[in-house]
Amino acid sequence: MARPGRSGAHEDPAAALGAAVDLLAVLHARGQDGVEPAVSPSQLRALLAVEGAEGVNLRTLGEVLGSRPPSVTRLCDRLEAMGLLTRSPHPSRRREVEVRLTPRGRAVLDERRAVRARELSAVLGRMAPEAVDALVAGLEAFREAFRETAATTYPVGAPPTDADSRAPSAHPFVPDSA
Repeated sequence: MARPGRSGAHEDPAAALGAAVDLLAVLHARGQDGVEPAVSPSQLRALLAVEGAEGVNLRTLGEVLGSRPPSVTRLCDRLEAMGLLTRSPHPSRRREVEVRLTPRGRAVLDERRAVRARELSAVLGRMAPEAVDALVAGLEAFREAFRETAATTYPVGAPPTDADSRAPSAHPFVPDSA
Protein backbone atom coordinates (compact mmCIF):
# COMPACT_ATOMS: atom_id res chain seq x y z
CA MET A 1 0.00 0.00 0.00
CA ALA A 2 1.47 3.34 -1.03
CA ARG A 3 1.74 5.99 1.64
CA PRO A 4 1.14 9.68 0.89
CA GLY A 5 4.29 11.75 0.75
CA ARG A 6 6.58 8.80 0.01
CA SER A 7 8.91 8.79 -2.97
CA GLY A 8 7.63 5.47 -4.24
CA ALA A 9 10.99 3.79 -3.65
CA HIS A 10 9.35 1.67 -0.98
CA GLU A 11 5.68 1.31 -1.77
CA ASP A 12 5.02 -0.83 1.30
CA PRO A 13 7.46 -0.16 4.13
CA ALA A 14 5.84 -2.83 6.32
CA ALA A 15 6.44 -5.46 3.62
CA ALA A 16 10.06 -4.34 3.19
CA LEU A 17 10.59 -4.50 6.95
CA GLY A 18 8.90 -7.91 7.11
CA ALA A 19 11.25 -9.23 4.43
CA ALA A 20 14.23 -7.85 6.36
CA VAL A 21 12.96 -9.53 9.54
CA ASP A 22 12.80 -12.85 7.68
CA LEU A 23 16.41 -12.44 6.55
CA LEU A 24 17.51 -11.46 10.05
CA ALA A 25 15.84 -14.61 11.41
CA VAL A 26 17.90 -16.69 8.97
CA LEU A 27 21.10 -14.90 10.02
CA HIS A 28 20.20 -15.31 13.67
CA ALA A 29 19.52 -19.04 13.35
CA ARG A 30 22.69 -19.60 11.34
CA GLY A 31 24.69 -17.72 13.94
CA GLN A 32 23.46 -19.97 16.75
CA ASP A 33 24.77 -23.22 15.28
CA GLY A 34 27.22 -24.82 17.68
CA VAL A 35 26.68 -22.29 20.48
CA GLU A 36 26.21 -24.04 23.83
CA PRO A 37 23.98 -24.42 25.64
CA ALA A 38 21.43 -24.59 22.87
CA VAL A 39 18.41 -22.46 23.78
CA SER A 40 15.13 -22.30 21.92
CA PRO A 41 13.76 -19.00 20.59
CA SER A 42 11.22 -18.88 23.44
CA GLN A 43 13.95 -19.51 26.00
CA LEU A 44 16.07 -16.76 24.45
CA ARG A 45 13.11 -14.34 24.53
CA ALA A 46 12.60 -15.15 28.21
CA LEU A 47 16.29 -14.56 29.00
CA LEU A 48 16.20 -11.23 27.19
CA ALA A 49 13.04 -10.17 29.02
CA VAL A 50 14.56 -11.07 32.37
CA GLU A 51 17.73 -9.19 31.47
CA GLY A 52 15.61 -6.14 30.64
CA ALA A 53 13.95 -6.17 34.06
CA GLU A 54 15.98 -8.07 36.64
CA GLY A 55 13.78 -9.29 39.46
CA VAL A 56 10.65 -9.36 37.29
CA ASN A 57 7.86 -11.47 38.73
CA LEU A 58 6.49 -14.50 36.90
CA ARG A 59 3.12 -12.91 36.12
CA THR A 60 4.72 -9.92 34.41
CA LEU A 61 7.16 -12.17 32.56
CA GLY A 62 4.18 -14.18 31.30
CA GLU A 63 2.48 -11.01 30.06
CA VAL A 64 5.62 -9.91 28.23
CA LEU A 65 6.04 -13.33 26.63
CA GLY A 66 2.33 -13.69 25.89
CA SER A 67 2.27 -16.97 27.80
CA ARG A 68 0.00 -18.47 30.41
CA PRO A 69 1.34 -19.06 33.96
CA PRO A 70 1.83 -22.85 33.60
CA SER A 71 3.88 -22.32 30.42
CA VAL A 72 6.01 -19.63 32.06
CA THR A 73 6.64 -21.91 35.03
CA ARG A 74 7.76 -24.77 32.76
CA LEU A 75 9.94 -22.41 30.74
CA CYS A 76 11.58 -21.12 33.92
CA ASP A 77 11.99 -24.71 35.17
CA ARG A 78 14.00 -25.54 32.03
CA LEU A 79 16.09 -22.36 32.18
CA GLU A 80 16.80 -22.87 35.87
CA ALA A 81 17.81 -26.51 35.23
CA MET A 82 20.22 -25.24 32.57
CA GLY A 83 21.71 -22.85 35.13
CA LEU A 84 20.66 -19.75 33.19
CA LEU A 85 18.29 -18.15 35.68
CA THR A 86 17.19 -18.32 39.28
CA ARG A 87 13.83 -17.90 40.94
CA SER A 88 13.53 -16.66 44.49
CA PRO A 89 10.81 -15.28 46.75
CA HIS A 90 10.35 -11.52 46.62
CA PRO A 91 11.86 -9.99 49.76
CA SER A 92 8.70 -8.09 50.76
CA ARG A 93 5.85 -9.75 48.83
CA ARG A 94 5.74 -13.37 50.01
CA ARG A 95 3.50 -14.63 47.19
CA GLU A 96 5.68 -13.21 44.42
CA VAL A 97 8.62 -14.97 42.85
CA GLU A 98 11.44 -12.96 41.28
CA VAL A 99 13.39 -14.15 38.27
CA ARG A 100 17.03 -13.20 37.70
CA LEU A 101 19.78 -14.20 35.30
CA THR A 102 22.71 -16.19 36.59
CA PRO A 103 26.27 -15.31 35.54
CA ARG A 104 26.01 -18.22 33.09
CA GLY A 105 22.75 -16.78 31.71
CA ARG A 106 24.48 -13.44 31.14
CA ALA A 107 27.40 -15.21 29.45
CA VAL A 108 25.01 -17.03 27.11
CA LEU A 109 23.41 -13.73 26.07
CA ASP A 110 26.83 -12.11 25.62
CA GLU A 111 28.04 -15.00 23.46
CA ARG A 112 24.94 -14.88 21.30
CA ARG A 113 25.35 -11.13 20.87
CA ALA A 114 28.97 -11.64 19.76
CA VAL A 115 27.91 -14.26 17.21
CA ARG A 116 25.09 -12.01 15.99
CA ALA A 117 27.48 -9.04 15.67
CA ARG A 118 29.89 -11.10 13.53
CA GLU A 119 27.07 -12.30 11.26
CA LEU A 120 25.61 -8.82 10.86
CA SER A 121 29.01 -7.19 10.34
CA ALA A 122 29.70 -9.55 7.46
CA VAL A 123 26.51 -8.41 5.71
CA LEU A 124 26.92 -4.72 6.57
CA GLY A 125 30.47 -4.85 5.22
CA ARG A 126 29.02 -5.52 1.76
CA MET A 127 26.84 -2.40 1.88
CA ALA A 128 27.82 1.12 0.84
CA PRO A 129 28.65 3.35 3.84
CA GLU A 130 25.78 5.75 3.04
CA ALA A 131 23.35 2.81 2.93
CA VAL A 132 24.57 1.66 6.35
CA ASP A 133 24.12 5.20 7.71
CA ALA A 134 20.57 5.35 6.32
CA LEU A 135 19.79 1.91 7.77
CA VAL A 136 21.06 2.90 11.21
CA ALA A 137 19.05 6.15 11.17
CA GLY A 138 15.92 4.28 10.13
CA LEU A 139 16.39 1.62 12.80
CA GLU A 140 16.88 4.27 15.49
CA ALA A 141 13.62 5.94 14.43
CA PHE A 142 11.87 2.55 14.40
CA ARG A 143 13.18 1.71 17.88
CA GLU A 144 11.95 5.06 19.24
CA ALA A 145 8.50 4.59 17.66
CA PHE A 146 8.33 1.09 19.11
CA ARG A 147 9.35 2.38 22.55
CA GLU A 148 6.56 4.97 22.44
CA THR A 149 4.02 2.34 21.39
CA ALA A 150 5.21 -0.21 23.96
CA ALA A 151 5.18 2.31 26.79
CA THR A 152 1.45 2.83 26.34
CA THR A 153 0.35 -0.75 25.69
CA TYR A 154 2.72 -3.33 27.16
CA PRO A 155 2.56 -4.95 29.66
CA VAL A 156 -1.09 -4.21 30.34
CA GLY A 157 -2.15 -3.88 33.96
CA ALA A 158 1.17 -4.92 35.42
CA PRO A 159 2.01 -3.33 38.74
CA PRO A 160 5.39 -1.64 38.86
CA THR A 161 8.22 -3.86 40.00
CA ASP A 162 11.42 -2.85 41.73
CA ALA A 163 13.15 -3.41 38.39
CA ASP A 164 10.91 -0.80 36.71
CA SER A 165 12.53 1.99 38.70
CA ARG A 166 16.02 0.81 37.70
CA ALA A 167 15.30 0.17 34.02
CA PRO A 168 17.23 2.52 31.72
CA SER A 169 14.58 2.76 28.99
CA ALA A 170 11.11 4.21 29.10
CA HIS A 171 9.86 0.65 29.26
CA PRO A 172 11.63 -2.19 31.10
CA PHE A 173 11.32 -4.67 28.23
CA VAL A 174 12.35 -2.37 25.39
CA PRO A 175 16.14 -2.12 25.01
CA ASP A 176 17.72 1.31 24.93
CA SER A 177 20.39 0.29 22.46
CA ALA A 178 21.05 -2.43 19.94
